Amino acid sequence: MAIGVFDSGIGGLSVHRELVGRLPDANFVYLADQAMTPYGGRPGEEIVKLTRAGCERLFAQGCDLVILACNTAAAVALRRLQQTWLPDYRKRIGRPVNVLGIIVPTIEAATGLPWEQEAAHRGEKIERLDVLGIFCTAATAASRVYEIEIDKRRQDVAVFCEACPSLASAIEADAPRADLARAIDSHVASLTRRIGRPPDRAILGCTHYEITADLFRAALPPGTPLIHQPDATAAAVQLYLSRHPEYDPGQDGERRFLTTGQGGRQNGLAERFWGGPLTFEAL
Repeated sequence: MAIGVFDSGIGGLSVHRELVGRLPDANFVYLADQAMTPYGGRPGEEIVKLTRAGCERLFAQGCDLVILACNTAAAVALRRLQQTWLPDYRKRIGRPVNVLGIIVPTIEAATGLPWEQEAAHRGEKIERLDVLGIFCTAATAASRVYEIEIDKRRQDVAVFCEACPSLASAIEADAPRADLARAIDSHVASLTRRIGRPPDRAILGCTHYEITADLFRAALPPGTPLIHQPDATAAAVQLYLSRHPEYDPGQDGERRFLTTGQGGRQNGLAERFWGGPLTFEAL
């Protein structure tokens, strides 16, 4: 069996790389829905439909567990799939399967609290606000998932989301580094203006953005902590598997890369980030 990693494109490689580092013997199947990328500007129902189709493809490839390495899919589709689709799907295929996302472990990392723990005392006087900036797609920003879930747990953390509508597409297209730097500088400046000062911490709330984390660090004030979704997600998945032996990750160290788009070598940015050549099979 295997672990599936799903994203609209190459961004999920940032999560995949950390998963491989923590689970080197596990089998992995990565699926990029490059025929339909990006997801960030699509209507919610379409995102749900595309995410469900991607999960079905990975389950058909022998995956027991699928990780949505896409903030847009996790923010818009995950809860719907878990509540209304997965129970019947498990019965139909006759085996335990599950879908997890990257937002829960990210919020745990941002708040320092487990997902189950919410604030015990609301309305208490707050001496100092911790301002958290989140750079994300338009769909993730519209879902307000980070604002809602972090506020349930920490009233001393103020969340500001900055939608970056075309950034994931530019990264996917291997745009020139100077163009990416200008776009990131512009989004950091926009968020800073809305807050009135730079954020105390930041989350790169789209896995594509992690590939350009160095450009975000350069645009933000020196030393601004970045909460890395790939690290948090990989740690959470490793813990989850230790508690749920019914999901078999395999142990042959196999790696497959699939795409709904055109197969073959991926762009130079993806390969530089991954650390070697990447060839995707057309699905």
